[in-house]
Amino acid sequence: MSTANTTPSTAAEDSPLLISTEGAVRVLTLNRPQALNAFTTGLLGQLRIALDEAAHDETVRAVLITGAGRAFCAGQDLSDPHIKPEFDEHSGEVDAHKKPKAKDIGNLLDHYYIPLALRLRSMPVPTICAVNGVAAGAGANFALGCDLVLAGQSASFIQAFSKIGLVPDCGGTWLLTRLVGRARAMQLALLGDKLPAADAQAWGLIARCVADAELQSEAMATAQKLAKMPTKALVQTREALDASMDLEFEDALKLEARLQSQLGYAHDYLEGAAAFLTKRSPTFKDR
Repeated sequence: MSTANTTPSTAAEDSPLLISTEGAVRVLTLNRPQALNAFTTGLLGQLRIALDEAAHDETVRAVLITGAGRAFCAGQDLSDPHIKPEFDEHSGEVDAHKKPKAKDIGNLLDHYYIPLALRLRSMPVPTICAVNGVAAGAGANFALGCDLVLAGQSASFIQAFSKIGLVPDCGGTWLLTRLVGRARAMQLALLGDKLPAADAQAWGLIARCVADAELQSEAMATAQKLAKMPTKALVQTREALDASMDLEFEDALKLEARLQSQLGYAHDYLEGAAAFLTKRSPTFKDR
């Protein structure tokens, strides 16, 4: 994937997050390959800032997120001081001779994961995730929070929380039931088994499973296609589909009418309709 117009402040190869731009597509690459791109508070903070910057940059019309190396993201790095339990230095076990220092993992979620998940879900441009390799725990749910998820054939999704005595987070409890239904969501969350990318597509968890060698080019092509489309309409489509899960049919119809009223006055509708009638390609500008 090209790194043209790379943002200088995060271009260093040892940065946990690489940022680049291809046309109107902002590319965010998780860059801790030695740790399977596991989240640290530093990486989570950089991700949120990068999404904020993309959201406020009028030249950005789509965001593509992927991982460096052989994994997308293995979830939370358990060696991060914010979550690591106190272990006996010699035995590698929790020290039985003193009370372990309590770790409020909810505090980690409040300060890092919740703001990140909300920022991702409220982006004013479409978001695409290219899952290369494993996406586990919060890494899986962060990926699933994007508008479109493509995965390489060797990729997999794991709700690993139950194996360490936790519950799905980073939006997992909300996302899983809506994507695959309660029965399959329970299977994924309770058993914590690996779900191969091909099965994830068959279950409706992701949009598409592609050959590993084609993942990045397919994801970029999808992002570039979305970047040329009417951005505001795409984002309001996301909002309407998410809202419809909790609306009665009549209320969903009314929401559609309200959104169409707003979009009908926008430049992109007028441009799209004019282009259709005159048989030319439209140039969309709204964001």
